[in-house]
Amino acid sequence: MQLSIIAIGRMQRGPEQELVDEYLRRLPWKSAIIEIDIKKQAANAAERKAREAEKLLAAVPDGAAVIVLDERGKTLNSRAFAKQIDEWQSTGFNNLAILIGGADGLDARVYKRANLKLAFGALTWPHMLVRAMLAEQIYRAWSINTGHPYHRD
Repeated sequence: MQLSIIAIGRMQRGPEQELVDEYLRRLPWKSAIIEIDIKKQAANAAERKAREAEKLLAAVPDGAAVIVLDERGKTLNSRAFAKQIDEWQSTGFNNLAILIGGADGLDARVYKRANLKLAFGALTWPHMLVRAMLAEQIYRAWSINTGHPYHRD
């Protein structure tokens, strides 16, 4: 499996980045973080979301299963998340792309492309912390699917 975390905005060096790096280093999959920084900001939220959607969708590898992070998405426990990833692998997906939108949310085109809309609960999380939580959950899913003792019920 290859993993792409595709996010609006750039992450600064710090503890959150160190956590992301650590969990992705543990993962045996080829992984990339693609950060999209749109220089010229649009005048309104709809236009910003449209511009971000173009960039996000263009960065998705061909044939990838796409997860969109959204506060209104499904809340899964770690085993259910791992099972979904395992099912995608079993059905021939060899790429997993996870999209993190900007502060205004996501354009409808991004939701339409999603195989899964995933929420990390009803709370609002800072984007940089979400990246660290996401990297940990991906590693946890891998550990569950391979029988590694990292996850405990």
